[in-house]
Amino acid sequence: MSTNSAARTIAERFLTAFQAREWETLRALLADDITWTMPGEGTISGTIHGAGAAVARARQIADQGLRTELLRVLVGAHGVALSLHNTATSPDGRRLDEYLATVLTMRHERITAIDSYLSDVDGMSSFFTAP
Repeated sequence: MSTNSAARTIAERFLTAFQAREWETLRALLADDITWTMPGEGTISGTIHGAGAAVARARQIADQGLRTELLRVLVGAHGVALSLHNTATSPDGRRLDEYLATVLTMRHERITAIDSYLSDVDGMSSFFTAP
């Protein structure tokens, strides 16, 4: 299997595990020293470190009823960018409707970094606020 197809496979497994809420499967794809950077001022914003923290962030995002649509998988020299469309509605009526690129940097068939780029940082920050 080529490096490009291995990276694509890992990215697809990452997204499938997230959508299915299979947290142990997601954890197995992550390097122990992973970092995940998210812009904005919401409860999911900032940089977190470690696989446990990355899974906790994924759970926090998923717990808000997020629907994720995969638009494109873009393969690079050191990983993959997932072009996504996220939507959700909170119980109090707040709505999330954003496009994003989730960039997965990989080493030795593990995800070592996740960098999220959003079309509506303020909207994400408003949606993901402390109750």
